[in-house]
Amino acid sequence: MSQFEPGKLIKLSRLTHRIVAPNAGPMTGPGTNTYLVGHKQLAVIDPGPNNASHIEAILKGADAIKGSIQWILCTHTHPDHSPGCIALQAETGASTYGQPAPAGQSQDRDFKPQNIWQDHEKLRCDEFSLRALHTPGHASNHWCYLLEDENLLFSGDHIMNGSTVVIAPPDGNMMDYLNSLHKLKPEAIDHIAPGHGDIMNNPQDVIEETIQHRLMRENKTLEKLEKLQAADLDELVTEVYDEVPVFLHPLAKRSLAAHLEKLQAEGRIRQTHLQWSIT
Repeated sequence: MSQFEPGKLIKLSRLTHRIVAPNAGPMTGPGTNTYLVGHKQLAVIDPGPNNASHIEAILKGADAIKGSIQWILCTHTHPDHSPGCIALQAETGASTYGQPAPAGQSQDRDFKPQNIWQDHEKLRCDEFSLRALHTPGHASNHWCYLLEDENLLFSGDHIMNGSTVVIAPPDGNMMDYLNSLHKLKPEAIDHIAPGHGDIMNNPQDVIEETIQHRLMRENKTLEKLEKLQAADLDELVTEVYDEVPVFLHPLAKRSLAAHLEKLQAEGRIRQTHLQWSIT
């Protein structure tokens, strides 16, 4: 039986279980990972979409662990991560944590956490300690959670297994994203539990490879602009993402726009009407 079968409770470590939501797809991989942390007192990280079968699976998972859901933590408010919070909170009376939705599309505006994090704030109980790390980039209200007892980072969509993260302006910001990756490097992290995909056991390599991949794409953007002299977004995406299947270019354009915004903010390129060129 697959470890990514929707609704199946999988034990990942002494303190951590995973349940995958039934929302597999091109943007979500096998589905959104919901994590249950603890034994008698449970924290749920990313309740996922507002799907009745998934909420039921979380409740049954808590029963199987013989624990009580006390806290619900959301990494961010994209529709595959936080909408299940309302139904789960109604069933459990758990306290909710996160940051409200920013302006823009594809946000869960119904998520109104009872507790809004401060950077490095901790949720402590007798069984574990979770530290909240503000990691904007994929979303301005994105948080990672570090389970200090196991040096396990719940990375949400900041780092995913199997694909790069889409950075979509205006809320997505490439400069913030790279800074947030660098922010994780000095942390004591032994494993990464992503919002999509399996556990990663080489966290420092993953973080550095993610940074280098983004810088490679940035350098390629500059090289192609030197070659073309001026280009709009549609022209540029076919050059910068020439190794990526064409059907993925609409997604690639979002991250390319974020790269262009970063380079413009650094004064390295300029935009005239819809054309981009080297400064």
